[in-house]
Amino acid sequence: MDKSLLNSARQAFHQAHKILITSHQRPDGDAIGSILGLGLALQNTGKDVQMVMADGVPSSLRHLTGSDQIKKNPEGDFDITVVLDASDLGRIGDFLDRGKIPDLNIDHHITNLNFAKINIIDPSAAATTEILWDYMHDFGLSVTQPIAEALLTGLITDTIGFRTSNVTSRTLRIAADLVDVGCDLSYLYQEALLNRPFNAARYWGAGLTSLKMENRLVWAELTLESRKSVGYPGRDDADLINVLSTIKDADISLIFIEQKNRTVKVSWRAQPGFDVSEIAAYFGGGGHKAAAGAEIPGNLETVEAEVLKATQKLISKCT
Repeated sequence: MDKSLLNSARQAFHQAHKILITSHQRPDGDAIGSILGLGLALQNTGKDVQMVMADGVPSSLRHLTGSDQIKKNPEGDFDITVVLDASDLGRIGDFLDRGKIPDLNIDHHITNLNFAKINIIDPSAAATTEILWDYMHDFGLSVTQPIAEALLTGLITDTIGFRTSNVTSRTLRIAADLVDVGCDLSYLYQEALLNRPFNAARYWGAGLTSLKMENRLVWAELTLESRKSVGYPGRDDADLINVLSTIKDADISLIFIEQKNRTVKVSWRAQPGFDVSEIAAYFGGGGHKAAAGAEIPGNLETVEAEVLKATQKLISKCT
């Protein structure tokens, strides 16, 4: 990493008193872990930090220290704005002044648009929390146990329990270092990946009844009606896409999640040899080769047809 970027980030943190930290909508463990990891570390130096997520904190991550501080809307003015784990400003919601460029952007998505004044982007990292661990010292920050738990949660969730193809020996060494700070790996794994409310399991059932497969592509849909019928409160898929990605005969897995604003959230998962970030970018989204997403305007039927056609083309091209 360019030392001048790290020095600029450190100087920005040092000079600021009021700091806003945010991340993408429908947050996952890496988004929440990144916000809490950096936010708590800055608070420990005496900074006034507001941590904001447009959709709040999922129930599976509310055990993390500081999660109760995360608000849905910012209050007041800030000296600097930091965006974590988001490839573009369109993913974070509408509470930021669109005419103002964020001061700092830290992310690991290959599709990142470098939209901030200072952009620290490392697509080789398995999670944004991995980047934060790498440079905490450069930022003049220290890692306590609650911070380590947040950072390790980001690693656990973005790698689906260290199962994704971008996990390296360095990723595992970082996880070991975080455990040495005082993390209980089995507890964090259980809370973030395995435990889920009853209505989320019923939501899975609604999605699985729609499951289809064709030409090594498997997909399912989650409608507004199915979400309402089971009482699921979120706008996401309750991680059902990670279940679909385990289907042995599929090269690419897809899930379509109908939204209230006449859009459809689409998530892709791919086996090695396929780059779904290109398709996601085509539809206005982003992500990684093996995992990507987009929120696409239109009704469920139309979006599904367009996305399936584009994804089948990718499979045909690569096989």
